[in-house]
Amino acid sequence: MITRKFGSLGWNISAIGLGTWNIGNQWGEIEESTALDTVSAALDFGVNVVDTAESYGLPNGLSEERLGRALIGRRHQVILVSKIGNWGKRTGQEVPKTTVDMIRLCADASLHRLRTDWHDVLLCHEGNIEDPSVYLEGFDYLVRKGSLRAYGISTNDLSVLKKFNQDGNCSVVQVDYSLLNRQPSEGFLPYCESEGIAVMVRGPLAKGLLSGKYNTTSNFSDVIRAGFNSDGGEREEYESMLTEVEKIKEFIPEGRAMVTTALRYVISHSCKPIAIPGAKSIDQARINAQAGDKLLTESEWDRLTRAGFG
Repeated sequence: MITRKFGSLGWNISAIGLGTWNIGNQWGEIEESTALDTVSAALDFGVNVVDTAESYGLPNGLSEERLGRALIGRRHQVILVSKIGNWGKRTGQEVPKTTVDMIRLCADASLHRLRTDWHDVLLCHEGNIEDPSVYLEGFDYLVRKGSLRAYGISTNDLSVLKKFNQDGNCSVVQVDYSLLNRQPSEGFLPYCESEGIAVMVRGPLAKGLLSGKYNTTSNFSDVIRAGFNSDGGEREEYESMLTEVEKIKEFIPEGRAMVTTALRYVISHSCKPIAIPGAKSIDQARINAQAGDKLLTESEWDRLTRAGFG
């Protein structure tokens, strides 16, 4: 597994991390034992950064709870990243983050679910926030308290990121970036590179579409992708993305899995991002981790970049 420095923080991080939204049943139900085994396997395969959020899971917080159990005895092996700001958003039970006390309470509740005393990174999960001051003040308090090492935001909006980094204290950002969404490369990623902000890439497999295994007859039973089904509100977008996926397949070297190329494309960007694909099985964790064994060659990167999809 390739490792790299985590922005200006300087931490040594695996190029492929593990996203754990998938282990909270929102992407289809998964047995507790399978969830825990998947996390353990990812660590065994060389992953040392794990991402979660207070809002991940049915019920809310289930991803953090399962992750906490999976990390018993192994917490010291990982950089643990969580996010606050979307609790109950999908279930109509939102908890507004309007005061520093609310930031503190939500962070403490996250720590309790994760069975740990500290977050390595805590992110604001409100990607379109207009005034991030309550998060900045709250996160600063947690750093002084000693329960937080670094903080940042999850957003695809460069103007929001700049507001969050107004004092130069935003250490980490999560952004949606993939072969199907290359827009961040136009301004967002260069800004992060110039500011020394560590980049974590969510959605590097575009909700699984860059696995190459879905088509127009596929049916999605999970709540996240239900809109892709024939009677769903995102059907047109889904079919458009499938068309792009078919174009991408033409650029995949013979014998290489599409997942491998998609993940390597992300981690080969000059800002040295960390990709955090999800996994629901030991085999998926293995395939994802193995993608981090090497980068794309310069010619492979250029060929994909010039292809024009995404």
